[in-house]
Amino acid sequence: MSAEILNGTRLAQQIRSQIRKRLKKLTFAPGLAVVQVGNDPASTLYIKHKQRDCDKVHFHSEVHRLSSEISQQVLINKVDELNDRSDIHGILVQMPLPKTIDEQTIIDAITPDKDVDGLTPHNLGDLFINREGITPCTPTGIIRLIESSGVSIEGKHAVCVGRSHLVGKPVGIMLLNRNATVTYCHSRTSNLTEMTKQADILIAAVGKPEFITAEMIKRGAIVIDVGINSIEERLVGDVKFDEVKDVAGYITPVPGGVGPLTRAMLLENTLKLAI
Repeated sequence: MSAEILNGTRLAQQIRSQIRKRLKKLTFAPGLAVVQVGNDPASTLYIKHKQRDCDKVHFHSEVHRLSSEISQQVLINKVDELNDRSDIHGILVQMPLPKTIDEQTIIDAITPDKDVDGLTPHNLGDLFINREGITPCTPTGIIRLIESSGVSIEGKHAVCVGRSHLVGKPVGIMLLNRNATVTYCHSRTSNLTEMTKQADILIAAVGKPEFITAEMIKRGAIVIDVGINSIEERLVGDVKFDEVKDVAGYITPVPGGVGPLTRAMLLENTLKLAI
C-alpha cells in the first residue's frame, strides 16, 4: 500500500485563506521587503513566487535588487534603511550571497522584530529555550506538514539527515520541543541506514538527489523531503520517491511538498511581525 501524500500546496492554500481572514481586522497592509544581491536565476524565480504569494493575501511587497559587486557595508546599509521603515514589517535577504559577503553578518544586521526568516541569534535563541516566536520558515513548514498527518509528534523518534542552521538544526529543536526523541545524522555519521531505519519521522535535508532509498526507511514512517534538485530537466528531492512511497506511511512530494509551506510560513511570520 502506497504512502499517503502530504500535500503542501493544498495546506499552503488553507494557510493563506486563514491569513486573509485575519487581515480583515487590520487597517494596514503588512509589508515584506526582499533584498536580492546579484541575479541568480533560481533566486529570481523564488522571489517571484514570494511576490505572487504576497499579492494573494494583499500584503505589500517590494524587492530591492543590488549588484553582485557591492560591498558588505553597502548591503548592511540597505538592511539598516529597511530596519528604520515603519511600513516594512519583515525583511528577507535572499541567500546565497556572493562569497565576498559574510551571510551571518548580514543576518545579524536585521533587527529581530523584522527577522521574517527567524534566523537572527535572538530568534534562534528563543527557539532553543522552547520560547518559539518567529521560527525559521522551512522547519516551521515541516512541522505543519507532520501535524497535518494527524500523527502525534510526542514520543516519536525523529531522525534529521542534515544539520544546516537553515533546516536541520532548527527543525530538530522544534521536534524536541514537541517531545520527540531526536537524532541528527550528517556526512560523518557511521551506519546511516541503521539510524534512518529507526525513524518514525525522517527529515531528509542533504541536498543530494534521491539519496534516501527504500531500504533506509522504517515501514509506516513519516518521510519529509526537503531537497529540491534538478536532474535531466526534472525536479527530484533527496528521497527516491517512487521506491520510498511503498514503504513509508506518509511522504511529501517534490515539488508540491515542503516548498509551498516554506513560502506560506514566510507570510505567516510577516503577519506576526506586523501585529
